[in-house]
Amino acid sequence: MGLVSSTPILKEARENGYAIVAFNVHTLEMLQAVVEAAEEVKSPLILQTTVGTVKHLGVDFIASAAKAAAANATVPIALHLDHCQDFDLIVKCMAAGYTSVMIDASMYSFDENVRRTRQVVEVASALGVNIEAELGKVGGVEDDIVVEEADALLADPSECKAFVKLTNVSTLAPAIGTAHGIYKGEPNIDFNRIKEIANLVDVPLVLHGGSGIPHEQVEKCISLGMAKMNVATEIKNAFSESIKQFFNENPYELDPRRYMIPAKETVKKLAIEKMELCGCVGKAVNSLSRVSI
Repeated sequence: MGLVSSTPILKEARENGYAIVAFNVHTLEMLQAVVEAAEEVKSPLILQTTVGTVKHLGVDFIASAAKAAAANATVPIALHLDHCQDFDLIVKCMAAGYTSVMIDASMYSFDENVRRTRQVVEVASALGVNIEAELGKVGGVEDDIVVEEADALLADPSECKAFVKLTNVSTLAPAIGTAHGIYKGEPNIDFNRIKEIANLVDVPLVLHGGSGIPHEQVEKCISLGMAKMNVATEIKNAFSESIKQFFNENPYELDPRRYMIPAKETVKKLAIEKMELCGCVGKAVNSLSRVSI
Protein backbone atom coordinates (compact mmCIF):
# COMPACT_ATOMS: atom_id res chain seq x y z
CA MET A 1 0.00 0.00 0.00
CA GLY A 2 2.99 2.28 0.37
CA LEU A 3 4.02 4.50 3.27
CA VAL A 4 1.24 6.49 4.95
CA SER A 5 1.15 9.65 7.01
CA SER A 6 1.06 8.91 10.72
CA THR A 7 -1.54 11.66 11.32
CA PRO A 8 -4.71 9.60 10.73
CA ILE A 9 -3.45 6.47 12.49
CA LEU A 10 -2.38 8.49 15.53
CA LYS A 11 -5.74 10.27 15.65
CA GLU A 12 -7.43 6.87 15.58
CA ALA A 13 -5.17 5.71 18.42
CA ARG A 14 -5.89 8.72 20.63
CA GLU A 15 -9.65 8.53 20.07
CA ASN A 16 -9.71 4.86 20.99
CA GLY A 17 -7.30 4.79 23.92
CA TYR A 18 -4.26 2.98 22.60
CA ALA A 19 -0.82 4.01 21.33
CA ILE A 20 1.25 3.17 18.27
CA VAL A 21 4.87 2.22 18.83
CA ALA A 22 7.57 4.10 16.91
CA PHE A 23 10.75 2.03 16.73
CA ASN A 24 14.11 3.62 16.02
CA VAL A 25 15.79 1.35 13.48
CA HIS A 26 19.48 1.53 12.53
CA THR A 27 19.90 -1.42 10.13
CA LEU A 28 17.91 -3.20 7.44
CA GLU A 29 17.52 -6.18 9.76
CA MET A 30 16.00 -4.04 12.53
CA LEU A 31 13.58 -2.52 10.04
CA GLN A 32 12.59 -5.93 8.73
CA ALA A 33 12.11 -7.28 12.26
CA VAL A 34 9.66 -4.61 13.42
CA VAL A 35 7.73 -4.80 10.14
CA GLU A 36 7.44 -8.58 10.51
CA ALA A 37 6.24 -8.06 14.09
CA ALA A 38 3.56 -5.58 12.97
CA GLU A 39 2.41 -7.94 10.24
CA GLU A 40 2.20 -10.89 12.63
CA VAL A 41 0.03 -9.08 15.19
CA LYS A 42 -1.78 -6.79 12.73
CA SER A 43 -0.59 -3.54 14.27
CA PRO A 44 -0.04 -0.12 12.70
CA LEU A 45 3.66 0.76 12.75
CA ILE A 46 5.90 3.80 12.76
CA LEU A 47 9.46 3.25 11.54
CA GLN A 48 11.67 5.91 13.05
CA THR A 49 15.20 7.10 12.34
CA THR A 50 17.43 9.54 14.16
CA VAL A 51 19.46 12.21 12.39
CA GLY A 52 22.57 10.13 13.14
CA THR A 53 21.09 7.10 11.40
CA VAL A 54 20.10 9.20 8.40
CA LYS A 55 23.68 10.43 8.11
CA HIS A 56 25.02 6.90 8.60
CA LEU A 57 22.82 5.07 6.08
CA GLY A 58 21.70 7.85 3.76
CA VAL A 59 18.21 9.29 3.27
CA ASP A 60 17.51 7.50 0.01
CA PHE A 61 18.61 4.09 1.27
CA ILE A 62 16.37 4.34 4.33
CA ALA A 63 13.38 5.66 2.41
CA SER A 64 13.75 2.99 -0.29
CA ALA A 65 13.89 0.18 2.28
CA ALA A 66 10.86 1.55 4.13
CA LYS A 67 8.91 1.96 0.89
CA ALA A 68 9.71 -1.62 -0.11
CA ALA A 69 8.54 -2.89 3.28
CA ALA A 70 5.34 -0.86 3.14
CA ALA A 71 4.58 -1.94 -0.44
CA ASN A 72 4.48 -5.58 0.67
CA ALA A 73 2.72 -4.99 4.00
CA THR A 74 -0.94 -5.34 4.87
CA VAL A 75 -0.67 -2.95 7.83
CA PRO A 76 -0.23 0.85 7.67
CA ILE A 77 3.41 1.91 8.02
CA ALA A 78 4.73 5.45 8.46
CA LEU A 79 8.34 6.63 8.26
CA HIS A 80 9.36 9.27 10.81
CA LEU A 81 12.42 11.47 11.25
CA ASP A 82 13.06 11.95 14.97
CA HIS A 83 14.52 14.98 16.82
CA CYS A 84 15.75 17.02 13.86
CA GLN A 85 16.90 20.62 14.23
CA ASP A 86 18.01 21.05 10.60
CA PHE A 87 15.30 22.50 8.33
CA ASP A 88 17.16 21.52 5.15
CA LEU A 89 17.49 17.89 6.28
CA ILE A 90 13.79 17.79 7.16
CA VAL A 91 12.90 18.98 3.65
CA LYS A 92 15.32 16.44 2.14
CA CYS A 93 13.72 13.59 4.10
CA MET A 94 10.21 14.65 3.09
CA ALA A 95 11.31 14.81 -0.56
CA ALA A 96 12.73 11.28 -0.25
CA GLY A 97 9.44 9.90 1.07
CA TYR A 98 9.35 10.37 4.83
CA THR A 99 5.71 10.69 5.90
CA SER A 100 6.36 12.16 9.35
CA VAL A 101 9.03 14.53 10.70
CA MET A 102 9.90 16.01 14.06
CA ILE A 103 11.17 19.55 14.23
CA ASP A 104 12.87 19.85 17.61
CA ALA A 105 13.26 23.50 18.52
CA SER A 106 12.61 22.89 22.23
CA MET A 107 15.97 24.36 23.18
CA TYR A 108 14.84 27.81 21.98
CA SER A 109 12.40 30.28 23.48
CA PHE A 110 8.68 29.61 23.10
CA ASP A 111 8.36 32.22 20.32
CA GLU A 112 11.34 30.87 18.40
CA ASN A 113 10.06 27.30 18.80
CA VAL A 114 6.76 28.47 17.30
CA ARG A 115 8.50 30.22 14.42
CA ARG A 116 10.69 27.25 13.50
CA THR A 117 7.82 24.78 13.85
CA ARG A 118 5.51 26.87 11.67
CA GLN A 119 8.20 26.98 9.00
CA VAL A 120 8.14 23.17 8.82
CA VAL A 121 4.35 22.97 9.06
CA GLU A 122 3.98 25.20 6.02
CA VAL A 123 6.01 22.79 3.89
CA ALA A 124 4.88 19.51 5.41
CA SER A 125 1.15 20.23 5.42
CA ALA A 126 1.11 20.67 1.65
CA LEU A 127 2.62 17.19 1.32
CA GLY A 128 0.33 15.51 3.85
CA VAL A 129 3.30 14.83 6.14
CA ASN A 130 2.80 14.56 9.90
CA ILE A 131 4.65 17.19 11.93
CA GLU A 132 5.76 16.52 15.50
CA ALA A 133 7.21 19.15 17.81
CA GLU A 134 8.41 19.24 21.41
CA LEU A 135 7.69 21.57 24.31
CA GLY A 136 9.84 21.48 27.40
CA LYS A 137 13.07 19.49 27.30
CA VAL A 138 13.18 15.69 27.56
CA GLY A 139 16.33 14.70 29.44
CA GLY A 140 18.91 12.14 28.36
CA VAL A 141 20.85 11.52 25.16
CA GLU A 142 19.46 11.29 21.63
CA ASP A 143 22.31 11.07 19.10
CA ASP A 144 24.24 14.34 19.54
CA ILE A 145 21.49 16.03 21.56
CA VAL A 146 22.34 15.84 25.26
CA VAL A 147 20.00 17.30 27.89
CA GLU A 148 21.35 17.03 31.42
CA GLU A 149 18.90 16.15 34.18
CA ALA A 150 19.27 19.61 35.70
CA ASP A 151 18.35 21.20 32.36
CA ALA A 152 15.29 19.07 31.63
CA LEU A 153 12.12 21.15 31.76
CA LEU A 154 8.52 19.96 31.97
CA ALA A 155 6.03 21.31 29.45
CA ASP A 156 3.60 23.98 30.62
CA PRO A 157 0.00 22.91 29.81
CA SER A 158 -1.17 26.42 28.91
CA GLU A 159 1.84 26.84 26.59
CA CYS A 160 0.99 23.51 24.96
CA LYS A 161 -2.49 24.79 24.13
CA ALA A 162 -1.15 28.04 22.71
CA PHE A 163 1.63 26.25 20.81
CA VAL A 164 -0.75 23.88 19.02
CA LYS A 165 -3.03 26.77 18.09
CA LEU A 166 -0.18 28.94 16.81
CA THR A 167 1.61 26.24 14.83
CA ASN A 168 -1.17 23.85 13.75
CA VAL A 169 1.27 21.04 14.50
CA SER A 170 -0.06 17.48 13.94
CA THR A 171 1.37 15.83 17.06
CA LEU A 172 2.94 17.15 20.24
CA ALA A 173 5.70 15.68 22.41
CA PRO A 174 5.45 17.43 25.79
CA ALA A 175 8.19 16.84 28.35
CA ILE A 176 6.45 15.10 31.24
CA GLY A 177 9.32 13.54 33.19
CA THR A 178 10.56 10.77 30.91
CA ALA A 179 14.12 10.60 29.57
CA HIS A 180 15.96 9.19 26.58
CA GLY A 181 18.02 6.08 27.27
CA ILE A 182 17.62 3.40 29.93
CA TYR A 183 16.45 4.61 33.35
CA LYS A 184 18.79 4.17 36.30
CA GLY A 185 15.79 4.18 38.62
CA GLU A 186 12.05 4.75 38.41
CA PRO A 187 11.09 7.47 35.91
CA ASN A 188 9.46 10.48 37.54
CA ILE A 189 6.45 10.91 35.26
CA ASP A 190 4.03 13.76 35.98
CA PHE A 191 0.70 12.05 35.23
CA ASN A 192 -1.37 15.04 36.30
CA ARG A 193 0.52 17.15 33.77
CA ILE A 194 -0.27 14.66 30.98
CA LYS A 195 -3.95 14.74 31.91
CA GLU A 196 -4.04 18.53 31.97
CA ILE A 197 -2.28 18.83 28.60
CA ALA A 198 -4.55 16.21 27.03
CA ASN A 199 -7.59 18.14 28.23
CA LEU A 200 -6.32 21.32 26.58
CA VAL A 201 -5.16 20.00 23.18
CA ASP A 202 -6.85 17.59 20.80
CA VAL A 203 -3.80 16.47 18.81
CA PRO A 204 -2.18 13.10 19.61
CA LEU A 205 0.51 13.28 22.29
CA VAL A 206 3.88 11.54 22.00
CA LEU A 207 5.69 9.71 24.81
CA HIS A 208 9.43 10.10 24.35
CA GLY A 209 11.89 7.98 26.30
CA GLY A 210 9.72 4.85 26.16
CA SER A 211 12.59 2.40 26.75
CA GLY A 212 12.35 0.77 30.17
CA ILE A 213 9.30 2.57 31.56
CA PRO A 214 7.42 0.14 33.88
CA HIS A 215 4.43 -1.38 32.12
CA GLU A 216 1.83 0.03 34.48
CA GLN A 217 3.20 3.54 33.95
CA VAL A 218 3.09 3.15 30.16
CA GLU A 219 -0.51 2.00 30.37
CA LYS A 220 -1.40 4.99 32.55
CA CYS A 221 0.28 7.42 30.13
CA ILE A 222 -1.73 5.95 27.26
CA SER A 223 -4.97 6.10 29.20
CA LEU A 224 -4.35 9.82 29.77
CA GLY A 225 -3.83 10.66 26.08
CA MET A 226 -0.43 9.48 24.84
CA ALA A 227 -1.00 8.03 21.35
CA LYS A 228 2.59 7.35 20.22
CA MET A 229 5.43 5.79 22.21
CA ASN A 230 9.03 6.00 21.05
CA VAL A 231 11.27 2.99 21.68
CA ALA A 232 14.93 3.39 20.77
CA THR A 233 17.60 2.37 23.29
CA GLU A 234 15.87 -0.79 24.46
CA ILE A 235 15.52 -2.24 20.97
CA LYS A 236 19.04 -1.18 19.91
CA ASN A 237 20.51 -2.82 23.00
CA ALA A 238 18.54 -6.03 22.48
CA PHE A 239 19.77 -6.26 18.88
CA SER A 240 23.40 -5.73 19.90
CA GLU A 241 23.28 -8.06 22.91
CA SER A 242 21.93 -10.84 20.70
CA ILE A 243 24.90 -10.50 18.36
CA LYS A 244 27.33 -10.44 21.31
CA GLN A 245 25.76 -13.62 22.69
CA PHE A 246 26.02 -15.31 19.30
CA PHE A 247 29.76 -14.63 19.09
CA ASN A 248 30.29 -15.76 22.68
CA GLU A 249 28.78 -19.08 21.68
CA ASN A 250 30.16 -19.18 18.11
CA PRO A 251 33.48 -17.30 18.12
CA TYR A 252 34.62 -18.63 14.72
CA GLU A 253 31.37 -18.06 12.78
CA LEU A 254 31.87 -15.21 10.31
CA ASP A 255 28.77 -15.36 8.14
CA PRO A 256 26.66 -12.24 8.90
CA ARG A 257 23.49 -14.09 7.90
CA ARG A 258 24.02 -16.50 10.76
CA TYR A 259 24.19 -13.90 13.53
CA MET A 260 21.61 -11.55 12.02
CA ILE A 261 18.88 -14.21 12.15
CA PRO A 262 18.79 -14.48 15.97
CA ALA A 263 19.27 -10.71 16.28
CA LYS A 264 16.22 -10.14 14.09
CA GLU A 265 14.19 -12.63 16.11
CA THR A 266 15.16 -10.87 19.34
CA VAL A 267 14.03 -7.51 17.98
CA LYS A 268 10.82 -8.99 16.60
CA LYS A 269 9.93 -10.56 19.95
CA LEU A 270 10.56 -7.31 21.82
CA ALA A 271 8.59 -5.32 19.24
CA ILE A 272 5.56 -7.57 19.70
CA GLU A 273 5.81 -7.15 23.48
CA LYS A 274 5.79 -3.35 23.08
CA MET A 275 2.83 -3.48 20.70
CA GLU A 276 0.90 -5.62 23.15
CA LEU A 277 1.75 -3.19 25.94
CA CYS A 278 0.52 -0.20 23.94
CA GLY A 279 -2.72 -1.90 22.93
CA CYS A 280 -2.20 -1.55 19.17
CA VAL A 281 -2.30 -5.28 18.41
CA GLY A 282 -5.11 -6.01 15.97
CA LYS A 283 -5.71 -2.29 15.33
CA ALA A 284 -4.41 -2.23 11.74
CA VAL A 285 -7.92 -2.66 10.34
CA ASN A 286 -9.18 0.33 12.35
CA SER A 287 -6.28 2.45 11.17
CA LEU A 288 -6.69 1.47 7.54
CA SER A 289 -10.21 2.87 7.59
CA ARG A 290 -8.70 6.30 8.40
CA VAL A 291 -5.86 6.15 5.88
CA SER A 292 -6.24 7.52 2.38
CA ILE A 293 -4.57 4.90 0.17
